[in-house]
Amino acid sequence: MENIQKLALASALTDALGSTQRIQPQMLIGSNFGLVATVNQKNVVKVPDWFYVPQVQPLAASLIRRSDIPNLEGATVAVVMEFLSDTENGELSIRSTPPYGKLYFYEHILKVPTYVTYDPYEVILEVRCLQNGQYSLVSADTSGRYWIPELELFLGIWQGERLCQTMNWLRWWDKEGNLLLWSSEQAQQERQRAEKLAAKLRELGVDPEEIA
Repeated sequence: MENIQKLALASALTDALGSTQRIQPQMLIGSNFGLVATVNQKNVVKVPDWFYVPQVQPLAASLIRRSDIPNLEGATVAVVMEFLSDTENGELSIRSTPPYGKLYFYEHILKVPTYVTYDPYEVILEVRCLQNGQYSLVSADTSGRYWIPELELFLGIWQGERLCQTMNWLRWWDKEGNLLLWSSEQAQQERQRAEKLAAKLRELGVDPEEIA
């Protein structure tokens, strides 16, 4: 069975980067987007649940990017994430012949530096980094988070609610351990600040609406 949380997880990861001004015009961040490689003169396509490319070639304003061909359109894909399905195990497949397993494809063909897999059913997050041409599992820190060097952020599991969905989310933390807020959380903080300021003004005998 397909994991119905995939879109929500991917959207939340991107939202936090955008709301904290960490997405630049030259970057390519997406989900359910084809990564194309040529093997033995044949195109091989994998569609990760989330990925990050630090720099791509700009497109003309009238064009829409429909896929990414590493080394032709920009830098190498730096981070790929796959959210495991209930019945399939293709995300960890090392099949080295067509159709290539995803782990093999990212490790040996695209050579993605950081490969992340998340099992929402068992709530298991694993991070693999490419070392000497092979993936090695990375250990979490004492908070259960993983350092993602390409983004200079920690990645971990956080339980809570977003857009009326309560579940285990993947979230970012900065070097100092501060949680990167979603846009909805930032908006809520702003509302709380405005309410506190209004209450303080009323204590001083000032009508906030008159100031506005």
